[in-house]
Amino acid sequence: MQEPESYIISVNGIRLHYLHYLNPGKPVLLLLHGLTANCWAFEGLVRNGLCEHYELIIPDMRGRGLSTHPAFGYNFKDHTNDLLGLIKHVKATNITLVGHSYGGLLSSYLANQHPGIFTKVIFLDAAPVMNKRTPEMLQASLRRLDKIFPSKEAYLKEIKKAPYMLFWDDDMQDYYDADIATNPNKTVKPKPNLAQIMQIAISVSKEPIGTYFGKLRQPCLLICGSGLYNLGEAILPVILAEKAVAMLNNGSLKISEGNHHTMLYGKYAVEVVNWIIEFV
Repeated sequence: MQEPESYIISVNGIRLHYLHYLNPGKPVLLLLHGLTANCWAFEGLVRNGLCEHYELIIPDMRGRGLSTHPAFGYNFKDHTNDLLGLIKHVKATNITLVGHSYGGLLSSYLANQHPGIFTKVIFLDAAPVMNKRTPEMLQASLRRLDKIFPSKEAYLKEIKKAPYMLFWDDDMQDYYDADIATNPNKTVKPKPNLAQIMQIAISVSKEPIGTYFGKLRQPCLLICGSGLYNLGEAILPVILAEKAVAMLNNGSLKISEGNHHTMLYGKYAVEVVNWIIEFV
């Protein structure tokens, strides 16, 4: 498998880091990660065949990974301007958006605002209405933020105890390595800042995601991660995924047995990649 090129560019007043899996002549996918994630979140999909079929552009969105973490500026418009600068830089056209969780909600806005650039949309466990207990369910992931761990091993030990971590896959390693920064005393701390992540969460809660879904004219695919994530429930129950697809003018639904996190890895990743190939 080819390794990605890693770049940092200046766009929209910030430094934006992204991975680029070059594959000349193949369709272009722009992959957008979730709320507290980073560009390595899709490594399970990449290593299970996605990079063989497509040119992949995968950014660290502002406030995550190696991109700039500004104090403010985390609404959809801010993210969109970053991504438009990236697209202009790489000279990409006819792009399929692939957004996981928050990245999917942002994709609904992007595709509405710029239908000439984004010709198809794939939502990975993202919909206008999610489980009403989602804020409570996400605490298992959010609680790592703003904590200092005595070592990388201690950090990974806590990660692996999370209720949604039903298995460990080697393709998760790069993602979690990229999530943390090592302090001079060898302690480690997650890179995302809780206050900035809360800005993003509050901002997205004010967006009319249902309206964005209803206005989309591009072909859309929603892949629902129906597995249990936390509190004995899925982040996106199948019934809500079905309602989301009914809002779309040209939408289809696939249901993974993986949960909101594990759907991107292992046997579930193989399935998701096959569905993406069929759709694109």
